[in-house]
Amino acid sequence: MSAQGSPSASGPPPPRQEPSSKGSNPLSRTTDRIESWCLRILLLVFVLGLPAAALSAGLTAYESSMRAVQSQSEQRHEVTARLTSDVNGGAEDAKRLAQVRWTDVNGLARTGSALVEPGTLKGAAVRVWVSRDGTITDPPMSTLNATTTGWLVGAMAAGGVTAGFFAARAGTRRVLDRRRYAHWDAEWDLVEPQWSARFHK
Repeated sequence: MSAQGSPSASGPPPPRQEPSSKGSNPLSRTTDRIESWCLRILLLVFVLGLPAAALSAGLTAYESSMRAVQSQSEQRHEVTARLTSDVNGGAEDAKRLAQVRWTDVNGLARTGSALVEPGTLKGAAVRVWVSRDGTITDPPMSTLNATTTGWLVGAMAAGGVTAGFFAARAGTRRVLDRRRYAHWDAEWDLVEPQWSARFHK
């Protein structure tokens, strides 16, 4: 039997067809490619935007708080006041408002209400903070308060950027999924009559 015309067993294998572009997927749809590019852009914005937003918001809040610290420190000062009556209660009770009296920088006697430990007797010395107009007020903010505020606002900004990233990611996928479903429905409308006809023969 002649082997003429039969392919040679030792001949080279048929050439392998490479994909038209590196990393291309023949099953990839336009919406898949759009989703891939959108995800890359979102990741870039997330990686660059997260530290920028957190740092910017944190520093802004810190600087604003430090201005408040400086302003309050200039407008408030601590004085020694005296209780005008006994403060009833035990050591386990919370602080209570009580009347106190002190002398301001002009030598005028002033009175006001301050939180005092229960059980403190009349005439005891109490340190209170007063404003320039002689009103008892809260202590001024400290540097620790400003630092804490800066970190808290920075963390909130980072959380907002993270939430925005996931919301944009979910929104993009939802829009593209709607396009995919619409495309599938259109294709099924074309294929379904031919498919169903097979069962009616």
